[in-house]
Amino acid sequence: MKRIFLVGYMGVGKTTIGQVLAQRIVFSFIDLDKYIEGRYGMTISLLFKEKGEEAFREIERQMLLEVSSFEDVVISTGGGTPCYHSNMENMKKTGITIYLRASTEELARRIETSCNIRPILAGRRGEELREFIRNSLQQREMFYNQASLAWNVPSLETNADIQQVASSLADELHRTVEK
Repeated sequence: MKRIFLVGYMGVGKTTIGQVLAQRIVFSFIDLDKYIEGRYGMTISLLFKEKGEEAFREIERQMLLEVSSFEDVVISTGGGTPCYHSNMENMKKTGITIYLRASTEELARRIETSCNIRPILAGRRGEELREFIRNSLQQREMFYNQASLAWNVPSLETNADIQQVASSLADELHRTVEK
């Protein structure tokens, strides 16, 4: 087990769970969006705004290829990362991919508090937000479902919830690797 890629919709908990999972299995942790921001010295929102989505997706692809060569690392990807270029194929070739999933209702509940920092969601609330999530998931799930493993993430309200999900995932990874 050299690389673990966490994929899934925004707000599902890829970064939160990834950090704890990495600690449990004694791996490094990389949030791909933060990695890109550090390399380019600007936020993902600003990169999108200044360079456009096509250029951003190419930057994302290059940075994903770079971190795909690191060893003993858990990598939290952006929600759209698996859906562009051959990113999902690359992740599957170089590591274990895990699709973290939650219901539309749970995602909307989590995301609603962070709409201000997610430009694509600006001004969306309630049913409009749930509809946006449903439509986005419908388009993205064909990529997410290619992951080696799918894992339900019901609630992340407490530290105990996060620890429990990370612990169960770590156990499953050890079983998977031992096969």
